[in-house]
Amino acid sequence: MSMQGAHSLGGGRNQGVLLSTEEMGRADHLAVELGVPSLALMENAGAGVAAQARLLLPGGAGRIARIAVLCGPGNNGGDGFVAARLLRDAGLEVRVALLGNVAALKGDAAEMAARWAGEIVPLTADAIAGADLIIDALFGAGLDRPVTGIAAEAIAALNGSGVPVLAVDVPSGLDGNTGQPLGPVVRASHTVTFFRRKPGHLLMPGRALCGGVTVHDIGSPPEVLDRIAIKTWTNGPDLWRDAFPWPRLEGHKYGRGHALVVSGAAAHTGAARLGARGALRAGAGLVTLASPENALIVNASQLTAVMLLPFSGPEGLSGILADRRKNAVLLGPALGVGEETRALVEAALAAGAATVLDADALTSFAGHQAELFAAIASIAERPVVLTPHDGEFQRLFPDLVSAAKPERARQAAARSGAVVVLKGPDTVIAAPDGRVAINDNAPPWLATAGAGDVLGGFTVGLLAQRMPPFEAASAAVWLHGAAAAAFGPGLIAEDLPDWLPQVLRGLIDPVP
Repeated sequence: MSMQGAHSLGGGRNQGVLLSTEEMGRADHLAVELGVPSLALMENAGAGVAAQARLLLPGGAGRIARIAVLCGPGNNGGDGFVAARLLRDAGLEVRVALLGNVAALKGDAAEMAARWAGEIVPLTADAIAGADLIIDALFGAGLDRPVTGIAAEAIAALNGSGVPVLAVDVPSGLDGNTGQPLGPVVRASHTVTFFRRKPGHLLMPGRALCGGVTVHDIGSPPEVLDRIAIKTWTNGPDLWRDAFPWPRLEGHKYGRGHALVVSGAAAHTGAARLGARGALRAGAGLVTLASPENALIVNASQLTAVMLLPFSGPEGLSGILADRRKNAVLLGPALGVGEETRALVEAALAAGAATVLDADALTSFAGHQAELFAAIASIAERPVVLTPHDGEFQRLFPDLVSAAKPERARQAAARSGAVVVLKGPDTVIAAPDGRVAINDNAPPWLATAGAGDVLGGFTVGLLAQRMPPFEAASAAVWLHGAAAAAFGPGLIAEDLPDWLPQVLRGLIDPVP
């Protein structure tokens, strides 16, 4: 399994950069400033579309393949005209349907339409009839309103056709920044985008609507990125590999940190054990489970390499954490909701250990957010990571739920002073300084009971090894998805820690 993911990338360095639609417009402008003609950018974009279209055509038909190219009134349509010309020059049968009037086209799109020597028919729902492949070049990522009228009718016909669809930039009707449909939206088989991906290619439901995504090099100089204040990345090893705490030959377990995981009561111990095993597999030198007295026997019967210490209430937890060698702590999995859990969290934060708060540790502060954020602020020199799913996020940040996922995570991190891991199939990791990583390697079978507890364990295990918090959280999320993908269908949470070694071996010696 390649540790770099399944996407085809072009364009040189900084492959993990994600550009908003506004930033992509700036990148195109800078490329022109640096001497690349805008017509060359469009010609190269259309060539990328044509190349991908030929890969998607059904084989063995024994006849000339027929392609319908649906062009919009802007630059996305200009890319479509280029693709149509190149595909026709290659001997394919191409029909071009245009939304609007050719005379209304402007700039580069008008020039590329003039270079198309074939017929241009008006866009209708029937324009796709008989096509073996449809190229959607109606609207790009910058669309800011719902698609209506004949364009909406064409999208409905396209989606119901059963014919493969290749989208240009993003499926028409999709917001390239948020991954959200603005109204009617194309369901693409594959998407070709240019220079760098956009957040909407990774965020759900955009990730599903795009199908596979290919990034095509259109000739934009990579140095344009040096003039854009990049703040969003695809989560992957290139983002955090340099900070990953690989063991050293001269190292010792005591130099790899000591993670503490806090257990719930006797009937609620399994979640903490999942977290503890995750921390151990993630490389923490030692892991201890702090257990209430009534859960000691239950936990002791299940533990081997993970150590066990009894505690009672926040004073007992403070006593354990007074040993500063225990430098990272996970609280929340099956800990219980309420005042007692809030007191445990406050005790852990006051002790100064790196802290991961999950599940019940987050829900317990619904209505008490200011107390949590003040406690985090009081230990600014120590990392804190919050790992909410959408429901837990809404309880802590009810005023942020309407924002796009990266932005609400970014605002939550700034407000709380913690790294925020907003979980889901498109998990977003945000740092208080504004950095954001969007994860795209989580397979569907990762949605299983206890998986989040293991993620908390991976995170605390990396923090125990003193990996910086944004990088530790990003690495934990990616490793979590990669382990699930390596195992495959039938996954249960207990499998995740035991498949982590295979993923880590791939990072050391990646498959080309």
